[in-house]
Amino acid sequence: MWVFFAVGSAFFAGVTAVLAKCGIRTTDSTVATAIRTIVVLIFAWIMVLVTGSQSQLAGLDRTTVLFLILSGLATGASWLCYFRALQLGDINKVVPIDKSSTVLTILLAFLLLGEPIGLFQGIGAALIGAGTFLMIEPGAPAGTSAPWGRGWMLYAFGSAIFASLTAILGKIGIQGVESNLGTAIRTGVVLVMAWVMVGVTGKAEEVRRVSRRELAFICLSGLATGASWLCYYRALQDGPASVVVPIDKLSILVTVVFSRLAFRERLTPRSGGGLALIVAGTLAMLL
Repeated sequence: MWVFFAVGSAFFAGVTAVLAKCGIRTTDSTVATAIRTIVVLIFAWIMVLVTGSQSQLAGLDRTTVLFLILSGLATGASWLCYFRALQLGDINKVVPIDKSSTVLTILLAFLLLGEPIGLFQGIGAALIGAGTFLMIEPGAPAGTSAPWGRGWMLYAFGSAIFASLTAILGKIGIQGVESNLGTAIRTGVVLVMAWVMVGVTGKAEEVRRVSRRELAFICLSGLATGASWLCYYRALQDGPASVVVPIDKLSILVTVVFSRLAFRERLTPRSGGGLALIVAGTLAMLL
């Protein structure tokens, strides 16, 4: 049964990007991030209540809270960059760069936490890095919407960097707290950060102008993220993490398929080869 939940996690994570892009055709990405975070936060606290970890709130020490807040700020920065990149660029280019955070996390864990890099981890990281490079080829294939060089790449790499910092800071902070509670606290920080950004950038009025159709897609992307989390942690509860995590990372295949159906984005032979390398690198980490 845990395999079913692991596949469900990958599926919902894969469609999140597609649903989000449908919701930011005309809606500002910062506003969209702030709205969807409300939905994600609700899911996060549902997970806390289901697992009964809310009882740990009173026992959190200052160091744990500090790192959870820092992790939340990194998560917020990652989400803001990610959805801005999706608004400017093609999903098939943005998502691979975002997924390269796996490589950055391995490197940061080695440099900052002293975690060793195994042979197959190193091979997997190299394959993912090479695959990402191939998938962000210059120019835009026929039928895509955003050619090379419109700023999306900087946001995409920013998303990957902040996602890596999220993992490192979260690993330090979550040592003293149940993972679901830690996630809920971080998401709360993201919510505050996102709405502060909306206010600081003077986009509060745009919230009222979001069309019903795009609002629906934004909320659906939040629901998809929540569903992915629920499936992911349910799979981890019964199945081995060494298998569940790589399966979840294969969500990029779901994203590629749905971006083809929804936006007619096509893979060139080069980017297709890059996707194959990313998948091979992800599977190598199973060994």
